[in-house]
Amino acid sequence: MSPRTDRPAPARRPVARHGVLSSPRPVGQVLTFLGALLAVIVVSAGAVGGFYVWNGVQAIEDAGVAIGEDDAPLPPSIGEIEGGVNLLVVGTDSCEGPNAALSGACQEHDTDGERNDVTMLVHISDEPRRVTVVSFPRDMLVPIPSCTGEDGTQHPAMSEQMLNVSYMYGGLKCTALTISELTGVDIRFAAATRWTGVINMSDAIGGVDVCVQNDVHDAYTGLDLMAGTHTLEGAAALQFLRTRYGIGDGSDLGRISNQQQFMSSMVRKLQSGGVLGDPAALLNLATTAVRQVTSGEITLSRSLSNPQSMVQIAMAMRSVPYKDILFVQYPTAYGAADPNRVEPVTSAADVLFQALAANQPLQLTGAASGGSSTEVVGEASAPAPTEAASPEPIATDAAPSAAAPVALPASIPGQTSAEVTCTVGRR
Repeated sequence: MSPRTDRPAPARRPVARHGVLSSPRPVGQVLTFLGALLAVIVVSAGAVGGFYVWNGVQAIEDAGVAIGEDDAPLPPSIGEIEGGVNLLVVGTDSCEGPNAALSGACQEHDTDGERNDVTMLVHISDEPRRVTVVSFPRDMLVPIPSCTGEDGTQHPAMSEQMLNVSYMYGGLKCTALTISELTGVDIRFAAATRWTGVINMSDAIGGVDVCVQNDVHDAYTGLDLMAGTHTLEGAAALQFLRTRYGIGDGSDLGRISNQQQFMSSMVRKLQSGGVLGDPAALLNLATTAVRQVTSGEITLSRSLSNPQSMVQIAMAMRSVPYKDILFVQYPTAYGAADPNRVEPVTSAADVLFQALAANQPLQLTGAASGGSSTEVVGEASAPAPTEAASPEPIATDAAPSAAAPVALPASIPGQTSAEVTCTVGRR
């Protein structure tokens, strides 16, 4: 795959006010959790001793939360999950425990509940396996169904609210219901992480390489990076994932693209053998994931709190080629009544979700970034097979797809893991 030089350059629009004027709440990045899923399959396959690492399994299962479809029986064997998978992952802005020290809003008491500042739907298709990660802007105006809060309060359905209040109204279940109603997708699995969970998981994988095209300075998050490639972990990784004022047009849409660069690089590291080929790293990653769940920093749906279900999901995605791992933004338009918000463009979204439901491959036609924050600079080589990472050969980008790809509307920005992108600092 060559760089997408044929893709139109993103149109320069006025800086999105919804990204500049809203309070600088930190954002958790949640796809590091998928790294734990990938690690579990290798651990369970015998690389470092099977399931013994899950000695906290009962505590994990006890901590699971109901989101709806939690009682479907799992296949009896530890093998690849049958059919497709829809997994919701969110990052929340909790002010509990050590998370409070990571947020100026928490310290200034400028917060009124835990919100889902990052919301992503991970779709793993049935054979042939592909992975599509859809990011939803936190301040997109959407209908929110009636939800019950943790204190038992029944919140009525609302026709139009910011997406990121759904977690505050009813936790993981409410956010899952909101995304399910918006997209028409049946969500069986869900997970949420707080900021400290992000820090600990990024440490466990030894950091993620990111590319910065020009200097990035963001006083809100403390991020200060010179142009070049950096390996980020811990608090530095969280700063990179939170930043929006220092990149692109300063909007939340630009921040999503920046996060997608991080996730794409992380996927390449996991598949290349940097983590999956190192039993010690795998053990560290899996045990870190257990600690984050039992400490409350990561929350799982009951359907995901069984290690067997994690293994089955991980097996379904462990060998997906880079070109078939796609990160996209849900299409939006700036609000006519309120330029601080964005509204769903359901006509474009329907093309995406109908193609996913029909298990059709996707082709990007729009820009890499919805907020001018990243640019495609090259392509990544397919990973070499590693014995520890997978008993079966890893698929290569040369494998043909039988079905013709569906061209997504240009209003859906995104990138594949085969594309190397760089963050554009705000000038």
